[in-house]
Amino acid sequence: MTANAFRHQSFAGLPAGSGGVLPAVTLVGLFFVVPVVALLLRSVTDPEPGLQNYAALFGSGTYVRVFLNTFLVAAVVTVVTIVVAFPVAWMLAIMPPAFGSIVFGIIILSMWTNLLTRTYAWMVLLQRTGVINRALMGLGIIHEPLPLINNLTGVTIGMVYIMLPFMILPLVGTLRAIDPMTLRAAALCGASPFDAFRRILLPLSLPGIAAGGLMVFVMSLGYFVTPALLGGTSNMMLAEMIAQTVQSLLNWGLGSAAAFVLLVVTMVLYAIQLRMVGAKRLAGGL
Repeated sequence: MTANAFRHQSFAGLPAGSGGVLPAVTLVGLFFVVPVVALLLRSVTDPEPGLQNYAALFGSGTYVRVFLNTFLVAAVVTVVTIVVAFPVAWMLAIMPPAFGSIVFGIIILSMWTNLLTRTYAWMVLLQRTGVINRALMGLGIIHEPLPLINNLTGVTIGMVYIMLPFMILPLVGTLRAIDPMTLRAAALCGASPFDAFRRILLPLSLPGIAAGGLMVFVMSLGYFVTPALLGGTSNMMLAEMIAQTVQSLLNWGLGSAAAFVLLVVTMVLYAIQLRMVGAKRLAGGL
């Protein structure tokens, strides 16, 4: 048999060349497709066949408020993370490589620190008698402690700190790819720094913002530890509700329905982002 004929021969009934992807497809099927299908089946069969779990999920004002609060917190965290991460990423992109490597290493090191430890540290810092309130009162900026914990403020601060590296990393790569001569040319043509940022730097950095923003938003939707410790009962998010539904109420059907809805929303957002990025790349190629 010639080498050319062997390349076109099927392997065990599969199309030629598919043997290399078979292990990956098997892993995806076992660890993603099978659990998702099991989750879907449990959401429509427990405690009895039907869509009563989804009806209860969307028919209850309490569950709807949890959904809305989840998306609100994720949106606020994403916007604040982008605002904070952009100047840091720009600084990393333009600073000398030696010093930039040190700052970059510090950012990466923060990702390796235990999540629970970082959240408890923010609990200590943000409480009424914590370092932040005491420092502000000592400077005379405030006269009574600010409510920085058990509310949206505490959740936002804690989650933004955790999400910053996931926003900085894609932004740095995008900003480093921008030719600095473009900004210099804009300045020579009379553009102010704000105009150069608004009309040149920001549009060119949109791919990095979109990639990092989607990552932060999707991760924020399913976050559990930080909102549970820094937020109050009025700021409950969907992941915390699912945990309480399954662990405390033993309602696996309702918990599976909520988890499946969250998964579908996440995949839809990811598909929209891919479609938008693909359309922009196609437009750029034309």
